[in-house]
Amino acid sequence: MTRLAPQTLKLRDDEQSELEQLIKRHNTPQQIALRGKIVLYANLGKNNREIARILNISRNMVILWRNRWLASSDSKLLISQRLEDLERVGTPAKFSMEQVVELFALACSPPEDYGRQISHWTSRELANEIMKQGIIESISARHVGRLLEEAELKPHQSRYWLTPPCG
Repeated sequence: MTRLAPQTLKLRDDEQSELEQLIKRHNTPQQIALRGKIVLYANLGKNNREIARILNISRNMVILWRNRWLASSDSKLLISQRLEDLERVGTPAKFSMEQVVELFALACSPPEDYGRQISHWTSRELANEIMKQGIIESISARHVGRLLEEAELKPHQSRYWLTPPCG
């Protein structure tokens, strides 16, 4: 059975020089330097198995970065950008921006306006009220607390009759 040779990778002189400088820099992250070495060895004509053995990494990693380098050869990205990880998708946001804004508006208004006999909103009270109003189907008090913290809203420290909590 014949094995397919890896795609040929040929660097321009300026690319090779910049990769060598990037690898030698003390502040270059190790992962970026390793990826740069993969590309440089590939430029020397080494196959994936040889590069993996030299750098003590998996052949799949060599294949990945050789292919990514070749795929980005036509792009206008900087050398260091071509060696960075791709953006990760992550999970979609659970709540819309409108729902979060409604939560913040609720947190900025006095609890008495909603028939709550409390002096200030807590995360639990806000979660209960926002679900009661049907704005958000389900949300934990802990998540409400995180959202308020990110927005630097502190309704529990506010006196509604003196100063607005969001002002």
